[in-house]
Amino acid sequence: MSLRLIEIVVSKDNREKIRTFFEDAPLLDNYETPLMGDRLKFSLILDSSETEEVMDELTDHFESDPNFRLILQDVLTSLPRKEEEEQPPEAAETVDEVPEEKEKVEKKSRISREVLYEDISEATGLTKIYMAMVILSALVAAVGLLKDNLAVIIGAMVIAPLLGPNVALALSTTLGDTKLAWRATYTNLVGILLALVVSVILGLIFKPDASSQEIATRTSVSLADIALALVAGAAGSLAFTTGVSTALVGVMVAVALLPPLVTCGLLIGSGDWDPAQGSFLLLLTNLICINLAGVLTFMAQGIRPRTWYDAERAKRHTRRAVIIWIVLLAALAFVIFMAGRHWEVI
Repeated sequence: MSLRLIEIVVSKDNREKIRTFFEDAPLLDNYETPLMGDRLKFSLILDSSETEEVMDELTDHFESDPNFRLILQDVLTSLPRKEEEEQPPEAAETVDEVPEEKEKVEKKSRISREVLYEDISEATGLTKIYMAMVILSALVAAVGLLKDNLAVIIGAMVIAPLLGPNVALALSTTLGDTKLAWRATYTNLVGILLALVVSVILGLIFKPDASSQEIATRTSVSLADIALALVAGAAGSLAFTTGVSTALVGVMVAVALLPPLVTCGLLIGSGDWDPAQGSFLLLLTNLICINLAGVLTFMAQGIRPRTWYDAERAKRHTRRAVIIWIVLLAALAFVIFMAGRHWEVI
């Protein structure tokens, strides 16, 4: 059982109010610590599945307190351990209890919204490390494409620097957070442009063979590519929401973004404009699919803003974005289908 530690600081005037809150809160333990001045600190230990609900309730009740401060931490271990409560087989036999059990299972399937936001927001920072990782991954991918070596290309995808900004864009759409959306878009565009510039320079120097297998397979788009990008977007989003290591799942997103991006740059550098257009179309299709799948995954995980007003606004923005992406994806799928029919006739 994964545990979390919530530390909340409030004014002494709110002592009885917060103690009343603890009576109904799903806490494993809590204790009080006096602080300097007119402040108290309460430490709460609870299951990770209950974190989001408890934090929302605490914020709603005490955010007007001038001394209010809330901190969430992971708990590596807690002794003595709380034994799992055994439920009798007939515990969920009635119809009324089934939805409650289902909701409980769903709440345990992901980390809290605040933790998710902090993790993804941190991944959108336009830092020197991020730009260096983009350049290095583009260099490795370009070498793999030029040498027609799949193993080297996979090595470049393990770096996966473009995972964070794309997942952040999907999350910002789900939450209606325009600030995060702009930051994610800017970081994503800078990363794409950096990789494109590096690959164009290498294309000018080494003149890639557009007919080589690894390059040729990334100069056209098929319906299978759409399916792959949708799966990649869903996997990347699930990796963040469930706390799974994103290092390996990020390869899925890199498969859809990095190779076609670098292929496009290499072909532009060598002057092969027609296949370069195919690579760019593949990249555009994958970007749409990854973000669409990410938004749908976050929605399926029940991720939404804390307040009802923000939730309604986010719902409108999300609906509009999903419609736009679906229309664009449908148009691209139609073009891909008709192009395939054209080549079959020829």
